Parts: sequence; structure tokens; C-alpha cells
Amino acid sequence: MIKNVNHIGIAVNSIETALPFYTEALGLTFEAVEHVAEQRVRVAFINAGNCKLELLEPTSPDSPVAKFIEKRGEGIHHVALSVESIEDRIQEMIEKGIPMIDKKSRVGAGGANIAFMHPKASNGVLVEFCEKAAKQHDN
Repeated sequence: MIKNVNHIGIAVNSIETALPFYTEALGLTFEAVEHVAEQRVRVAFINAGNCKLELLEPTSPDSPVAKFIEKRGEGIHHVALSVESIEDRIQEMIEKGIPMIDKKSRVGAGGANIAFMHPKASNGVLVEFCEKAAKQHDN
């Protein structure tokens, strides 16, 4: 069911301000920035070896990430798990009584199909299922 940790999403006020810590201080490799209009964020992809880090910068004050930062401050926003057959995984969680934010997958950063569980199901951790398109590679 779960293949690996795909990425960890980190909410930041500014990618430009946060990025040097990851690239200069930690020596990780910056890959790209993508605008995800539907989620009203810019995403910076950082290669951290066996897992990616995604810096999530809100592009609108009403975006979910902006609301997260307002409520909790900058920091870990979510943990994404690679899955196969994301629609089957969503249905499996629903059948197990796990509350899902997304009842069906949607397209996220990098063209992946994504779906989020409600954090009350996992002790306050926002967990994302992530299924990469066939042409993409998992970590």
C-alpha cells in the first residue's frame, strides 16, 4: 500500500528567505520552483536524498498554507506517502472510517495525483497520499 515517504511539505512565508538554509547551510540540492494555482502556493523542490522537501509559500492570504502559517507558524505542514492506485487507497481509508479531506484525488505539484487525510485521523499530522504520473520517478 505505502511505498515510501515521498516528501515533507514545509510551510514558509518566503521561499527566497527559507531556501538558503536548505541549500547553503545543509548543502541540499534545489531543483525547481512551481506555481500550483489551484492550491494558491509556490512550491520549491529540494532533493534530500531518499525524500524530497517541498517549501510551500502561499500566494494568497486565503490559501490553506497561509491559514496554516497564521494559526501555527512556519514549519512542517504535511508528510506525503507514495502510493499505488490512489483512488483505491482513498476508498480503503473511507471504508476503515478514516476521515479524508479529499474523497477523490486531485492534481498537485509536479503533476502528481494527491489526496489528504484529515489530521484528526493521525494525531494532528496532515498526511498526503501521492501517486506520481507514470513518467515520473519516485525517490
